Formats: sequence, structure tokens, C-alpha cells
Amino acid sequence: MVALELTVARFDVYPNPDPQDAHVVPYFLDVQNDHIKGIKTRVLVPLWHADMVPAKFVDLNPEFEVEGTQVVMDTPAIGAVAMSVLRPAVTNLSAQQFTIQNALDTLLGGY
Repeated sequence: MVALELTVARFDVYPNPDPQDAHVVPYFLDVQNDHIKGIKTRVLVPLWHADMVPAKFVDLNPEFEVEGTQVVMDTPAIGAVAMSVLRPAVTNLSAQQFTIQNALDTLLGGY
């Protein structure tokens, strides 16, 4: 059996592979540079259901729509995830690049 390699790209949105958490965090947003190759992880940020987030900071927690669902980027929860657990992307948020990058810059002190 030949394993298929998952195509990944910055700002791709992946469904949460954990069914126990998917009702709260339905998606993850890939924020890793596309030029980094050869590692088996991607840097992702959870996208929470908008109505599940108790407090939002405008620059740190931007809101997006994914597959008809309002979600909030939980930028402080950024982390690496093994590519082997990712499923095919459902959309790409590259049109929101400025907003996403601003949230990352706010978190990492580059504003």
C-alpha cells in the first residue's frame, strides 16, 4: 500500500481530527511558512467556535467564517502538530493574511 502525501500550505484550515474536541475547536489554521520543508510537523492555531470563546482581544483573536461557521483564532494556543494527524484542508484563509499575521505579531511582540 502506498501512502498518499498530504499537500499543505500556509493558511490552510484543517478539520479537528479529535471528535471529542471538535464541538469546541472545529478547525486548525496552518500558520507555518511554506518554504520550510522536511519536517514532520506544522505550526497550527486552533479555531474555536465563536460562541465558545469567553473573552476576545480584537488584534489577538480575529474572527473568520469557515464552512458557514463563525470561528475565533486562539493565537496564544499556537503549537506544532504532527502532519500525520492532519486531514485534507477544507479551505484556505490566505485572503485574510494581514489579519492573521497581525494576530501573530501581537502575540510575539512585533507590532
